[in-house]
Amino acid sequence: MADLSRFPRLPLIGLPTPIEPLEGLSRHLGSALSGVRLLVKRDDLAGFGGGGNKLRKLEFLLGAARREGADTVITVGALQSNHARLTAAAAARSGFACELVLTRTVKREDADYTGSGNRFLDDLFGARVHVLPGEADALAAAEERATRLREQGRRVYVFPSGGSSAVGCLGYAACADEILRQADAMGLALANIVVPNGSSGTIVLKNSGVAAVVVR
Repeated sequence: MADLSRFPRLPLIGLPTPIEPLEGLSRHLGSALSGVRLLVKRDDLAGFGGGGNKLRKLEFLLGAARREGADTVITVGALQSNHARLTAAAAARSGFACELVLTRTVKREDADYTGSGNRFLDDLFGARVHVLPGEADALAAAEERATRLREQGRRVYVFPSGGSSAVGCLGYAACADEILRQADAMGLALANIVVPNGSSGTIVLKNSGVAAVVVR
């Protein structure tokens, strides 16, 4: 793996998150996947703010924001975005003001959806939230908001949905290295790494030297 130490990084995760066997699922699928042992990387146990692998990107994104002297971060996502929630939590912990531009991509107006879960936590973590229609260009709106804040003397760092930028994806490069080091320490010979695909940030794992199976 490449040396990532030259990139600024704010520690947010208690590393490494564990790799645990899925014994029950392995037994259940045994007839279809003969001899296959399934394991899971428990990034839900990472750090704070409810956990989740988006913290890996935020370590590098907020590191870059601090290096650039930013005092405010803005990101985008859907109304119940996990990434937005973790950005708000990480920004609060790290001393950044945070603004979230969220779109109503799910056609629900009930309070259980619009005011609970991640949306409740966004407010609890002190983020300023801008809610737009589902068809809106959230990133363009975020850049416009950043321009207005800069005119007021604020120093703003903007990153896209899911934090999936070149800087953010350094978090998954670091994760690939972490997985391989753990596998070596555990005596595991990994054949495949299966990753979900939303904003495509985890695709960097395909360069880890282990075959990556992407679930869309």
